[in-house]
Amino acid sequence: MVNALLAHDLLWGMTPEQLTADTPAWVIDSLRAGQPVVVRRAVSAPGLVAVGVRGRLREQRFATVMPVDAIQRRVKPEDLCQVSIDRDLPSVRALNQLRPLLDDCGWVWGVSGSAGFELACGFAALHEGSDLDLILRTPHALGRSQAQDLVKILEAAECLVDMQLQTPFGAVALREWAGSARRVLLKNAREACLVIDPWNPQEHAA
Repeated sequence: MVNALLAHDLLWGMTPEQLTADTPAWVIDSLRAGQPVVVRRAVSAPGLVAVGVRGRLREQRFATVMPVDAIQRRVKPEDLCQVSIDRDLPSVRALNQLRPLLDDCGWVWGVSGSAGFELACGFAALHEGSDLDLILRTPHALGRSQAQDLVKILEAAECLVDMQLQTPFGAVALREWAGSARRVLLKNAREACLVIDPWNPQEHAA
């Protein structure tokens, strides 16, 4: 189960009893309200998964770990790409606009961040100024010219859209990969490092 869990997955089943006594009250309130936690890109001990708890405020983010055997439900970002919500917000309109274009791109994509959280559980997380966070599963290399074409599609959206390419070895920002820099920042559970090719972890920058 641990190997199957990926960053941005949403998990249900964590309870306040699994937290330490000095945990902020808002974290306990979030869990008692039935909110899921989100899988973080971090190393954890066997039988545990690194997760984050969201609060009502942007700065309310709490890092902790969750027992794997406590997981009752899992929702992946790609499970949410066809889910709709009836809210008149720029990020929602952008998602509706981009959905058919991304469906036709030939890659598996999904919704993460505040939009993914709200789509998955119904708790209001989006506001008028929210960005739209997306992921693209790229088990094989995505060419830089393809990345540039995708950026053009995203730039036509009604709000800022941040897409991460999820390679087998970590995540890289689409806009960075579409740019002119020879090396790009690859983030995985252990480190963030500059690489020439995000699909070849041997090519780390010194």
